[in-house]
Amino acid sequence: MLDKSVFVNSSILEDTFFNSIFNTSFGLPIIANSILLGFVLYYCFKLMLSPFSGTAIEKPYQFLAKLLIIIICINFSPFICKKILEINSLFTEALQELGSSICKQEISFNNLISKSAYVNTNDSFNIFSFNGLLKSFYSFGLINLLFSYSIRYIMIKIFILLSPFAILSLITVSTSWFFKSWLRTLLSLLFVQIFIVIILILLFALNLKTSDLFSQISYISTIFILTKANSYIKELIGGISTDINTNFINLKSLLK
Repeated sequence: MLDKSVFVNSSILEDTFFNSIFNTSFGLPIIANSILLGFVLYYCFKLMLSPFSGTAIEKPYQFLAKLLIIIICINFSPFICKKILEINSLFTEALQELGSSICKQEISFNNLISKSAYVNTNDSFNIFSFNGLLKSFYSFGLINLLFSYSIRYIMIKIFILLSPFAILSLITVSTSWFFKSWLRTLLSLLFVQIFIVIILILLFALNLKTSDLFSQISYISTIFILTKANSYIKELIGGISTDINTNFINLKSLLK
């Protein structure tokens, strides 16, 4: 389940929901084109008043050329998003193949969990022992990973749905900030999986032994780093956080 939610590819668009909502007859592109028509009427109104108001306005041929490009991009927004996902997935798979050739094992969460000392163990669990404490941190870390990357998976879908409106915002300078913010956030959400693959390669390259205490602590530390991967990318290139703890803290501060 973790591998599916973390390593996102273009298959995320291959369901009936996306096929129907991006339908060119009654889907999101039609709504975006309708809003675009409102911007065109607004531009025509400003153009008529510009000789009297004295305000500078974009030349008609420039506006029409930009309008044509935006209309094409709005109607092909699913295709554009699909290609972005495919390029990101291509980089991810290339890194996984490189890691597999270096570490001689599969670079995935499934392999990471199967190699854990805390999976399928017959030892009695005692939360007050040091080993029990490590196992509790491990379990909590995996649950945090699952929820954080499930949120990321949903957020990627939401930002893909917003793509026609993000492209639409390029029609004026005053609204173009929305496209820049949308693109930066979407790329940061996608880049997380490349960062995760690098962390997994480093972990498998260390060849940690599950019986060694240092190896167990290093293993759990890596789980903690993986839960914070989105926060690190957010600090680096911007975007939104899908970290459970950060979102709870922000929600708590809003309720005060």
